Amino acid sequence: MILPKPQRLDRHEHDGAFRLTGTTSVRSDAASAPAADALRRALRPATGFALPDADGGQAAITLSVAPRALDAEAYELTVTSDHITITGGDPAGVFYGVQSLRQLLPAEVFSATAVERDWTVPAVSVTDGPQLGWRGMMLDAARHFMPKEFILRLIDLLALHKLNVLHLHLTEDQGWRLAIEKYPRLTEVGAWRRETLIGHADRPEDEYTFDGTPHGGFYTQDDIREIVAYAAERFITVIPEIDMPGHMLAAITAYPELGNGLRPPQVWTVWGISEQVLSVDDLALDFCRDVLTEVMSLFPSRLIHCGGDECPKEEWRASPAAQARMRSLGLTDEDALQAWFTGQMATFLSDNGRRFIGWDEVLEGGGPANLPKDIVVMSWRGEEAGVEAARGGLDVVMAPCEYLYFDRYQSEDHDREPLAISGFVPLSKVYDYRPVPAALADEPEAARHVLGAQCQLWTEYVPTPKHAEYMLFPRLCAFAEAVWRNDGNGVDDFADFVTDRLRPHLERLNALGVSHRALD
Repeated sequence: MILPKPQRLDRHEHDGAFRLTGTTSVRSDAASAPAADALRRALRPATGFALPDADGGQAAITLSVAPRALDAEAYELTVTSDHITITGGDPAGVFYGVQSLRQLLPAEVFSATAVERDWTVPAVSVTDGPQLGWRGMMLDAARHFMPKEFILRLIDLLALHKLNVLHLHLTEDQGWRLAIEKYPRLTEVGAWRRETLIGHADRPEDEYTFDGTPHGGFYTQDDIREIVAYAAERFITVIPEIDMPGHMLAAITAYPELGNGLRPPQVWTVWGISEQVLSVDDLALDFCRDVLTEVMSLFPSRLIHCGGDECPKEEWRASPAAQARMRSLGLTDEDALQAWFTGQMATFLSDNGRRFIGWDEVLEGGGPANLPKDIVVMSWRGEEAGVEAARGGLDVVMAPCEYLYFDRYQSEDHDREPLAISGFVPLSKVYDYRPVPAALADEPEAARHVLGAQCQLWTEYVPTPKHAEYMLFPRLCAFAEAVWRNDGNGVDDFADFVTDRLRPHLERLNALGVSHRALD
């Protein structure tokens, strides 16, 4: 009925159903006014109903915030034949109650055009709230640029599934996607590659073929302000990622002095990991701080993602400047040099009231003990790094690739699917994932450091928004339920999930025009 499955839902069939009409009115307190506006925006296209304010009269739908009665993001939804009440522990909770109410209506209510029919809501009482605070999705907009309009549509889809974090991966070897006023060549040069590899890169280079078509694009600072504001209205935090010191070839192409000067740079046209990385001299560090300063002016999120993953060390080993830096710091290897770089960026962010979050490679070069305690680790290569970080007192977001990388195939029969990077992450595996690792079951102090979980969509082989939706759905539906109900208590087995909630939910996605994989 409702996806993700609520903590508790009781049906009251003897009470009939509530009928939504053109005279239905809404009353909301100041704190729940954004949720009331969201309800009107969502229902008007299909129903044609304006849902006006009650203006002192008797309201058919009442929204309110009761922080002393409910936890943050929690809500209670009650439907009788003559009234609907949504009470939230905070404004986000009321908003999530609205998302549940939408799902109780016929699927046609998600249509963008008017539908003539009766609009009824079954009599129910729902008590609900998430068990984890970080329920996120990462979109790689760097390998293939995704237009602003798709980002806004994606935000609406995340909100429908009660997810609350959108992580935007904005920089790569293959393209830089964010306008930085102090460094205009980042988008004049770094946002564009001359062509793109066709197919996988795991073959001899003399067998490579390219599409011959330039690819690029970037978000203006006004685009970002619009995206951030749009997300905030839907209780979603947008977290930017500026990947450093690796995955920086597009920036080095724009400003070659940022590199180690060992070979000519160009925005990469192939997939994989470039060995060309940032220098660790003062010029490169100042560049990173300058970029992060502008990023912080655009994104109010407490956390700023600085990547830190997949940084080859060959250039640092060959660079006199990098080796001199290591000697001056008394460092014994290049992993320790990256840990020092991470510390520099983390300190800069902390001094500016923000927190550093990075992929789990930031643990290399000394582990949790060698990192500032306010760093957040995103554990992608498995759960082990997340467990290590949590035990070391660092906050963690779980993002293990074997469960939550949605760029992987959805079927073992690859011939039935569009080209994907590799691997196999079926819907059932996503549904069965539990974000707090079993290894921490008897370690409550460490388990408290697990903030939540995040699914990822990398876009090497995902060139269009329609393809992105196909890779996300319906796996994102399963993820939404897994991360909302972390412990699995009361969650049905996979077959019941598909029958009771996912199949009806796909009708909603169809009404929204969402591209998705058909169920097996």
